Amino acid sequence: MEKDSKIFVAGATGMVGSAIVRKLLAQGHGHIVGSFASRVPQPIAQERYERLDLLDAVAVAEFFAREKPEYVFLAAAKVGGIVANNRYRAQFIYQNLQIQSNVIHQSYVHGVRKLLFLGSSCIYPKLAPQPMREEHLLTGELEYTNEPYAIAKIAGLKMCESYNLEHGTNFVAVMPTNLYGYRDNFDLEKSHVLPALVRKMHLAKALREGRWDLLRRDLDQNPIGPTDGNASREQILEALARHGVRLDPEGQAVVELWGTGSPRREFLHADDLAEACLFLMRRWNFAEAAAPRGKEVRNTHINIGVGHDLSIRELAGLVREVVGFEGRLDWDSQKPDGTPRKLLDVSQLAALGWTASIPFRQGIEQVYQDYLRGLED
Repeated sequence: MEKDSKIFVAGATGMVGSAIVRKLLAQGHGHIVGSFASRVPQPIAQERYERLDLLDAVAVAEFFAREKPEYVFLAAAKVGGIVANNRYRAQFIYQNLQIQSNVIHQSYVHGVRKLLFLGSSCIYPKLAPQPMREEHLLTGELEYTNEPYAIAKIAGLKMCESYNLEHGTNFVAVMPTNLYGYRDNFDLEKSHVLPALVRKMHLAKALREGRWDLLRRDLDQNPIGPTDGNASREQILEALARHGVRLDPEGQAVVELWGTGSPRREFLHADDLAEACLFLMRRWNFAEAAAPRGKEVRNTHINIGVGHDLSIRELAGLVREVVGFEGRLDWDSQKPDGTPRKLLDVSQLAALGWTASIPFRQGIEQVYQDYLRGLED
């Protein structure tokens, strides 16, 4: 991948895509096309592509025919936490299948030199051995709450693998662990666990302190359903309570959390993921991954993670310290925990010479500061 190569970042407005764009620009790649967020440095070729609908097969085909990118980072996806995955099952399987099918197929049709597809660690079975190695794929049942999303991501991985085997393309798939970082999603109905914890504890802290100015500013930027900063106090309290943020009868702030807190999760900063993606785009190819596998070529993807995990209860404690929340955490054991543990084996990536570098607490502090800056925009 040369400095003047034309690069398409699909999903460049999201947390992962925008991180990839920042890394590309920082390393001198200026010929980037995609749809871009306001925080991405300029200049980049953005003016014509902000409305590219990746669900529209015709629009995607026209884009590839016009731009003919040489390299593609497929970071676009419909994503969410356990609540969103379980509630919007049809959206998660349909939209992800459609996006990745459109981009992967047009990359083949228009001779893209290399494509990097981003999957998810939820592709592995719910009770897979820990840490999860690449060969554990399709060896057991998936976690029910995110099964549609996981099946879509497995299909994307297999699509890359199949196009490589039939058409000789160089489409590689990476499976990152749980992600967090700048431009994270703080929508309480759709966010992943870490940004949801950050926002809930911030709101509970403001509620305990009687800071209605902060509460209204938050809801102006991130409404909870129909409830924004112009709602009445009663409406705001009701919206917060629906998402587990309230005051108890003694006036103590309470944050209610799903499950027991016992599941263990691994977390990778999106900036570290972006570094790994650029590293692999330059250093890792399908032919190398497939070579030692004989006649039946499968599981040619590669895991990206940090190699260690912590419990959700421990995570909540860290977020609590960073936000400065002094209230109570109530765990609702009647709600699902999800997969007991999701720790990736990252030995293949480490053997290639890459490891994550951002300390976890520092990363959480960055996320909280990014969230606070978003309230000031």
